[in-house]
Amino acid sequence: MRKRNVIVGGTLGVVAAAVASGAALATNDDGEGHVTGAGADKATAAALKATGGGTANAVERDNENGATWEVEVTKKDGNTVDVRLDENYAVVVIEGDSEKG
Repeated sequence: MRKRNVIVGGTLGVVAAAVASGAALATNDDGEGHVTGAGADKATAAALKATGGGTANAVERDNENGATWEVEVTKKDGNTVDVRLDENYAVVVIEGDSEKG
């Protein structure tokens, strides 16, 4: 019985460490404010769906307008927009990207 508990406990520790590592990867900052990982991938997919496709240029963590994520998307028509998403990857707002010329 003890041996089984030790194995289960050890396995849970490994799983917890893997989950913690995954959470860190979900917000891996490249030094420019851009993030990568599973969360960034979900944000990209949600933003591209909201814009009807295009190219995701950058994903960042955000806090404007109650958002958690910001994805810069160049739409198929060539216009660039910032798609802000909440923590559940629902669109908060889509705004024109004023940083582009």
